[in-house]
Amino acid sequence: MKKLSQKINTYLEIGQKRTFAGAIDWPGWCRSGQDEESALQALLDYGPRYQRILSRSRLGFQASTDVSKLVVVERLKGNATTDFGAPAVATSIDSKPVDSDELHSFEKILNACWRTFVKSVKTAEGESLRAGPRGGGRQVKGIVGHVLESNAGYLSSLGWKLQKDQADDLEQMRKTILSAVRASARGEMPAKGPRGGLRWTARYFVRRLSWHILDHAWEIEDRMVSE
Repeated sequence: MKKLSQKINTYLEIGQKRTFAGAIDWPGWCRSGQDEESALQALLDYGPRYQRILSRSRLGFQASTDVSKLVVVERLKGNATTDFGAPAVATSIDSKPVDSDELHSFEKILNACWRTFVKSVKTAEGESLRAGPRGGGRQVKGIVGHVLESNAGYLSSLGWKLQKDQADDLEQMRKTILSAVRASARGEMPAKGPRGGLRWTARYFVRRLSWHILDHAWEIEDRMVSE
């Protein structure tokens, strides 16, 4: 994992209706907008929140206040999932092997993201969340169920067979995610599934999962009803 330098290597996933901007070296720091400019600005705006999440990890992340520091090094063609609201395309670097130092950093980031999600859930326990802009939106229990279900799908895409007792418990899911990342990074799972389809790489799994966890952690925080 690289220390944050003056320039921040960034990628754009560009759909027809939505664009995602993400930091290449910092999984989970990824936001969207209607176009490239608004996506990059959203990424910058969320930098301080991401920094707070990693404050205990000692990975050296420091948020920037200058959008010109976000250097776009890769543009990806988005798809229907991009427009629906989730980053869904791997970057070129996601195919590269993960060394032991990177794996250690990924574990720290995943743990930090998971702590943030669990804290948001506990803080909102028994509370109602504001409705979304269209009057809908899951409540806390629904968000937790959605995250657990999505994580199960992500693990399957990585090639990990999830046990029943791991599927509906937050702490068991955290431990399972770390075990799966380690196994994938060490080459302990085939790159292709039994039907020949390519599985997710460890690097892409971390990037996609950490974004999803943080997206819903921040959703809970932002939709909390103030007294």
